[in-house]
Amino acid sequence: MDAFNIFFGLNKWDGSAVNEYGKAVPDADHPQATELFYRELQPGTDKEWRSGLINSCFLLGSVIGALVATYFGEKYGRRNSIIVGACIFIVGIFLEAFSIPSYLFISFGRIVAGIAIGLNSVIAPTYISEVAPAKYRGTLSSCYQLMITFGIIIAAAINSVIWYKTNFKPAGLNNAKEARKGHEEDQLDNWEWKIALLMQLVPGIGLAVLMMLLPKSPRWLCSKDRDEEAAEVLAKLNATSTSDSVVQEELKSIQEDVAATRAAGSSSVSELFSSVVRRRTFITFLMQLFQQWTGINQIMYYQSQVYQQMGFTKFTSACVLPIINNFVNFISTFPGMWGIDRLGRKTLLVIGAIMMTVFHLGVFVCSTQTQKESDSDGKIKVSSTWKIAAVVCIFCFVFSFAWTWGPVPWVYQAEVFPLRVRVKGAAVGSLSNYLNNFILTFLGPYLMTHWKKYTFLLFAICCFLAWAYAQFYVIECKGLNLEEMDAKMAGKA
Repeated sequence: MDAFNIFFGLNKWDGSAVNEYGKAVPDADHPQATELFYRELQPGTDKEWRSGLINSCFLLGSVIGALVATYFGEKYGRRNSIIVGACIFIVGIFLEAFSIPSYLFISFGRIVAGIAIGLNSVIAPTYISEVAPAKYRGTLSSCYQLMITFGIIIAAAINSVIWYKTNFKPAGLNNAKEARKGHEEDQLDNWEWKIALLMQLVPGIGLAVLMMLLPKSPRWLCSKDRDEEAAEVLAKLNATSTSDSVVQEELKSIQEDVAATRAAGSSSVSELFSSVVRRRTFITFLMQLFQQWTGINQIMYYQSQVYQQMGFTKFTSACVLPIINNFVNFISTFPGMWGIDRLGRKTLLVIGAIMMTVFHLGVFVCSTQTQKESDSDGKIKVSSTWKIAAVVCIFCFVFSFAWTWGPVPWVYQAEVFPLRVRVKGAAVGSLSNYLNNFILTFLGPYLMTHWKKYTFLLFAICCFLAWAYAQFYVIECKGLNLEEMDAKMAGKA
């Protein structure tokens, strides 16, 4: 948003304006596009550094949140920790929305909000896996990814509406050049981005309130010698009485696992690298690493810039295509929910890595052709066929990710570790996810500006490596309850 960029010094505006393609008039490539539509912002001081820092600080906070998740999850329980995370998120949103005009201040606010996301990204999948029956655990855990994609599409739609209302043909655009002379750094109306940020309070407050209505984790209750409460929770989850055989069998299984955990002594981080556990630690760490290096967030964060480089209009790049892409991301999660317990975790990873490699290469090839055709006057023009093909490949890549590498790492990390180190193990996965996301988000503006289409070639190579990892190193865990999982993974350590 223009006002946001000017407020935090990412851009300046001297009153210049551009046509619908984001080009100054007259535009040699689009001579018919003479009407002015948008402000032409000039880069501010260290724009790439500031933009990368603001975007990536959210992920830095997520790393911190993932690190403290173990302490909160084991001491205060899964449910209460999620409530705490929601409250921290609310504080972070207020810091962002009412930031002073300093990119460092809003970066701090994003760190605070990121801490909440990092904390809950560890605890929420663990909580879901511990309250879900074994036969539905994969499907219900996939709902975590489904709700992420649903939130993304809602946010994209809201941002598109706000962007259109405030940036499309703003008032006084034709005479702005003279009015802004000597006032290039003057602010615009900042409520456009403040409203967008404050709307995040709705899910934040909703999560904090609604989590109070849900039961605590029965496995955590047993670990705290609250077996009667655990039995009541299990009875409620199975819609039966505490004396039911299903409840008693599951309770006994949990109690045995807790007893075995206690017999082995208290857990420590070093146990994640013991001979029994270290293979699953490395699998989880690498799975989240490869999830980020598929390039999914590079596309989701900077897709408007990608589309505009391909030759689409600014409106199409900023509003239309992102909404379509985010909708593809959302609906593609449903095949993953169907397949994760039928095809298996490993199978989805292998299929997804192959598909993503192919479509990244497709985007790269199409992007090399988008400016290779000439019109009747010999002028270079953007080929509509190639740029549409490139966008289709992007959509297909997002589909390939959303039903495979999107949900599987979160499900996998929540179910493979023994109870005594389960939260610590999940924290390793989330730490890997946000650390690599931080690196790529920080480098994102540089890659989009300097590497351009070659960025897709880089991610194609990463997806091929992800296929090799999934094919030859990942262990399948479909259909096992959490206690059976321990036995299988211990035998493969």
